Amino acid sequence: MPEQDDVVMPLTSHLAELRRRLIICCISIAAGFLISYAFSEDIFRFLARPIILALPPGTTSLVFIGVLEPFLTYLKVSMLAGIILASPVLIYHIWAFIAPGLYKEEQKWFWPIVAFSTIFFLFGIFFAYMAVFPLGFKYLLSFANEELQPTLSIAIYFSIATKLIVAFGIVFELPLFMFFLARFGIVDARRFSHYRRYAIVLAVIIAAVLTPPDIFSQLMMAGPIILLYEIGVIAAKIFGKKKRNEEDT
Repeated sequence: MPEQDDVVMPLTSHLAELRRRLIICCISIAAGFLISYAFSEDIFRFLARPIILALPPGTTSLVFIGVLEPFLTYLKVSMLAGIILASPVLIYHIWAFIAPGLYKEEQKWFWPIVAFSTIFFLFGIFFAYMAVFPLGFKYLLSFANEELQPTLSIAIYFSIATKLIVAFGIVFELPLFMFFLARFGIVDARRFSHYRRYAIVLAVIIAAVLTPPDIFSQLMMAGPIILLYEIGVIAAKIFGKKKRNEEDT
């Protein structure tokens, strides 16, 4: 729980605090990595299931094109799983480092924000795996025919899967970030609504950068971003900090 005092910490104390929290985060990731590495093959098999099911008839497996590719891929899988396992600790320490800079009445939101940050991040990963992976890979592999047969490298697949997992995990934090800005009076709901058109354009750009270069995958990300932005606008209207003259009326 963050300390709730009004003492101004010097820069050296902030750096020491940051160092301490980074060490704890690194230890958490390392612990998650070691646990995940014991199940790395099972984790990769689970991660690869959506694309295996989407493969055309007659193609039932992925391949590797380098001697070290399976070993390195399993290491990367373990690291990704370790980060996901450690995500509650990472999110807690990110907010705990920010919290001392908030007012006392704002610090009461610390635990709800930590809890919902973790939930939204994990739900973004869940959405990517359960919705985007099956539909996106099925569409991309639909171009296979007698002349074009897919030979999919495990390293390339893992790279695409990781990008999507991390991207959706972060993107699903958008409503909470907007809630944070509105609740603490940094940006109000009216301004969020005013910039809606720019948010839509930005969502399309983000989707184009973070997803494979096809319109279907881009829509699969841009759509949820726009929806999450609207949820954030609603949250800002409900929970946003009221202006003083509104509070007095």
